[in-house]
Amino acid sequence: MSSRVLIVSGLLFVFLSFTEVNAQDTVKTAAPVAHPTDTMWMVFSSLLVIMMSLPGLALFYGGMVRSKNMISVLMQVFSLFCLITVLWVIYGYSFAFTGGSAFIGSWDKLFLSGVTPASMAATFTKGACAFAAITVGLIVGAFAERAKFSAVILFSVLWFTVSYLPVAHMVWYWDGPDAITDAASAATVSENAGFLWRMGALDFAGGTVIHINAAIAGLVGAYMIGKRVGYGVDQMAPHSLPLNMIGAALLWVGWFGFNAGSALALDSVALQAILNTLIAAATAVSHG
Repeated sequence: MSSRVLIVSGLLFVFLSFTEVNAQDTVKTAAPVAHPTDTMWMVFSSLLVIMMSLPGLALFYGGMVRSKNMISVLMQVFSLFCLITVLWVIYGYSFAFTGGSAFIGSWDKLFLSGVTPASMAATFTKGACAFAAITVGLIVGAFAERAKFSAVILFSVLWFTVSYLPVAHMVWYWDGPDAITDAASAATVSENAGFLWRMGALDFAGGTVIHINAAIAGLVGAYMIGKRVGYGVDQMAPHSLPLNMIGAALLWVGWFGFNAGSALALDSVALQAILNTLIAAATAVSHG
């Protein structure tokens, strides 16, 4: 009897040990999965950023131009958003967020290759795509009433490819916290990161990649194109300040998703970003 008990106990011990080892291996090899609440927050934030472009930015710029140019500005913002979204899927995500070099990514994720619906990358790329699309749209205001539709489209595609994607990669790309398992892997993460990230650049919600990048493009573009025909002679007052106001309000609301969504989770950092966004905008208007 005692022999049978010992045999059964031994087999049970081996079985439990084998199960534990397999469980540990599964934990080590399983891909990281985002918390459902964080995923929902990221999707909602992405929708808010999309709202900033369509219709927020379109109405904001459209209300500031003369009535004869209203449709042109609306179509520029709308068309660029759609075009950049397609380009982001084709090569934008791959060039910005894969480890090619310190200055630009690789071809590994063309057409979102390997990005499955259940992966964290699928959630992230939605917000990153909305960021890229609104960045290009921001430049439209610098060319308003002074550039042909075809010229704006061509410039935007070139600028997105040779300016936005390299800057985004240099500032934002790194392998992520899930790649750090020990001191050696931490060093590798830094070595594989973008050039400016390795230099210590901190850009929480696009101050460098989006705002400075787009501002320089708009400034140079406005300077190269020159003044509008009839500037200083013809009446060029905004044709609809109510539309301008509605667009500004939509931009303000959308900015909560823009800034707080950059936390990539619904946590204390996101809540702090929401509070700071509210206070900063209200203070700017109060002292404007």
